[in-house]
This record gives sequence, structure tokens and C-alpha cells, in this order.
Amino acid sequence: MDLDFERCYRAVDSRDQRFDGWFYTGVTSTGIYCRPSCPAITPKRENIRFFPSAAAAQEAGLRACRRCRPDATPGSPHWDVRADVVGRAMRLIADGVVDRSGVPGLAAQLGYTERHLHRMLRTELGAGPLALARAQRAQTARTLIETTDLGMAEIAFAAGFGSVRQFNDTVREVYAVAPSELRAVRSRRTNPAGPGTITVRLAYRPPLHVGALLDFLAPRALPGVDEVRAGTYHRGLRLPHGTGEASLTPTDRHVEATLRLSDLRDLAPAVARCRRLLDLDADPTAVDAVLATDPALAAVVTAEPGVRVPRAVDGFEMAVRAVIGQQVSVAAARTTLTRLLNELPTLADRSDGVTGGLHAFPSAEEVRNAPDSAFRMPAARRETLRRLAGAVAAGELDLEPGGDRKETRQRLLALSGIGAWTADYITLRALGDPDVFLPTDVAVRRGAAALGLPSAPDTLHTYADRWRPWRSYAVSRLWRAA
Repeated sequence: MDLDFERCYRAVDSRDQRFDGWFYTGVTSTGIYCRPSCPAITPKRENIRFFPSAAAAQEAGLRACRRCRPDATPGSPHWDVRADVVGRAMRLIADGVVDRSGVPGLAAQLGYTERHLHRMLRTELGAGPLALARAQRAQTARTLIETTDLGMAEIAFAAGFGSVRQFNDTVREVYAVAPSELRAVRSRRTNPAGPGTITVRLAYRPPLHVGALLDFLAPRALPGVDEVRAGTYHRGLRLPHGTGEASLTPTDRHVEATLRLSDLRDLAPAVARCRRLLDLDADPTAVDAVLATDPALAAVVTAEPGVRVPRAVDGFEMAVRAVIGQQVSVAAARTTLTRLLNELPTLADRSDGVTGGLHAFPSAEEVRNAPDSAFRMPAARRETLRRLAGAVAAGELDLEPGGDRKETRQRLLALSGIGAWTADYITLRALGDPDVFLPTDVAVRRGAAALGLPSAPDTLHTYADRWRPWRSYAVSRLWRAA
């Protein structure tokens, strides 16, 4: 976002929640930084500075406001949808790559030198990769302090700090209080479910159309992997240090997320993947404003604001679902996937060490090594799945949000048995590209016809240009109208 002073100041003066996460307000007279919607009295112009990231505000010596908690804002939609190296870097940092592999690992995954990566992040975000990761660690630590009874040393290492001293210094610098003081005033929302269980609130920009998300996820749920029950979406997770389970209950102001983790170091990655799944970092106002300019969509946008793109917690899982879903109904694809999962002994026998009974989707290695009998499908499709799993297992194909979207799509198309629909579906749901259109998709064409739009693929594809750069959200609308 261009941090134009007048535009930012107007957002702060009006306490506009839509700009939370887009930028941060630093108040030099008090030494704090806030989200734009902070309910405090609007500071004088001469006492305000605007920052593109919380890390940049912290680097300027400001501490987080205890009233509006700017460290718990929705993520920036700008970085969430960007396909360039900065957007990819932010998604990888959110997933904990710096904590696990350091800046060298982040740079290597992005294909840039550390120096050049640092320069790009500094230019765009006002802070380097270490500072950005440090800001995230501070937020993770605060969550653990306020919602668990873990000792401070355990929290320090679970949050990704290298030492207890580093943890103490960072918390004091970011929040201007000692960790023990944060615990003394912690929220009464505790986690009675036992060790490894944490409940957090996932912020988003309203509106959020909950029904559209759950209506999409429920018929695609796989026994033992995910389910929708009483307005809550439950699913198993594969995480960097172990496994887990998430229960996500959307409310009017946030999504209540109960996370059961086999290793608490996976808290930040688990949160990032849940946010990604429900598309919580989107800017629905900006999306709906573009789509509503089309008379054919105006009525449905007005009636159902805030429809998101249901995404994924596991790129490989989404790719498998896409391959099996080629040219078949949702129900038929679910049946085939369920049979595949039932034939994999690793799923049936797995004990993930967390309660709840749901498991992570099988890994690429497990699918690649499965016997022919596990694939109750045509031989050609079975071999496509094996090629896909082999490419992911070998590191030749990156299906996570930090991957290069254009390159990933090209590599998908190079695999025999994967065509344009499959590659685009994966790009839309696994990689989070906001501007993908699926003109040959049966449900998209059916939804287009229901709204009085052309349903012939070529004509519909041309028509969809007016929905750029949010064609993926138009796809969600058409799926819902089908």
C-alpha cells in the first residue's frame, strides 16, 4: 500500500477497520503503535508516523498498543495476494521458515541471495527478515503466555526464540512489560482441554460469509481428515514439527480456533495455515466493489457480501483432490478419495498424538509408495498421481503459498495427465492466486448460466476479464450460484 499521509490519516481519524493490517500508526508522543481502527483519541498530525509493518514500527522503537493489540490484526491482503518475491517471503515467514531454517533457508527457498532479499524487504516493509520473524515470535509468545500455563522457558523455545534472555528482552521491548506481567493480566479465556491445546482468535476484515465457506467445505470433507459439524470446521494438520488438529468456528468478529498440537513450536505455522484455508487475509470490500460493477453479479454481491475463496492447508492434498476431481462430480471425487485413504494403512493405523480422531492427509511419499490396489481408478489417473507425488517428494514441485505461481503452473502442466483446469484449480486454491478463472469448469458454467451470463467457455473467459484482478472470487460466486 502507498502510505500517503492524508489517506492514512483519514483512515485513522474514521477508525476504519478495513485498513487494519494494511498499515500501522506510530504515535511518537506516546511511543506506541496502533492499528488504524484503534478507539483511542486520534493523535495530532505532527505526532504520527505510518509504517508498512508491525516489525518496522518495532524497529523504530515503538511498542504495541495494549488497547487495540495491533500485533493481532489481520494480515496484509496486499502481501497475501502478491506473487512477487516480497509476497512469497511474507507467506514463508508467517509459516515459520526463518525460525526453522534461518534467513539463509528463506533466501535459498526463494532463489535470492540473503543480501538482496534483505534489501527488498527493507524497501517494501521497512524491516528485514529477522525483524519480521521476530515480530511474529513476539505475537506467538504473547498468545502462549495468555492462553496456557506453560513455563516461560517452554514458551520461549516454543515461540522460536533461541534463548530465554532473547525472549525476555523481546517481550519487554515489544510490549513494554515483562512476560510475567502479561500473564498476570492475561485473558480469562483459558484452555481446559489439556496440554498441547490452545485457543486463539483469528481476526479478519468483515464481512465474512460463513455459510459460503462451510457450504463449500462440507460436501468435500473426507472421513478421518476433515468434517463440518454444528457450524465448526474440524481438520487434521501436517505441520513442520509434527501433526495437529484444528477446530475453526467463525463468529461475527473473529474465527475461534482451537488447535491441538503435538509440538507447540507449530503454533505459528498452524495459525498461518488456518488463516490461509479460510482466506482470512482477504479484503472483501475491495473484491466486492469490483465484482458489483457487473450488473450480472451486483445482486448476489449485495445479498451475500464477503464471499471468500476456500483455500488449503496442504498444497499436495489440494493437488490430489484436483487430479481425482477431473471430469467427475464432487460426490464421485469424494468417494474415490475416501477409498484411497482407506487403502493406505498409514492413515488407518496412524496415531498423531493429539486428541479428536482426525489425521493429516497422507504425505507425497505415502501416496507415491502406495500399492496399485490403493488406487481404485483408471491406471492413467493412478500414474498421474504417482508422478505428482514423486515431483513433490523430490522437491521439484512447490505447491505451498511461498512457491512461484507461474513456475509452479508450468511444472504442473509438464506432468502427463494434468491439463489447464487442474493446474489452474491448484493455483487458485493451493497457491492462493486471486485472479484465476476456470471457464471449462462445469459448476462455473452452470453458475454463469443461472446468472444470465454466457456459459460457452471461450465467451465466458473473455467476459471474465471485467472481473480482474479478482476472477478467483468470481469463480467462488459462480460455484455458489450453480
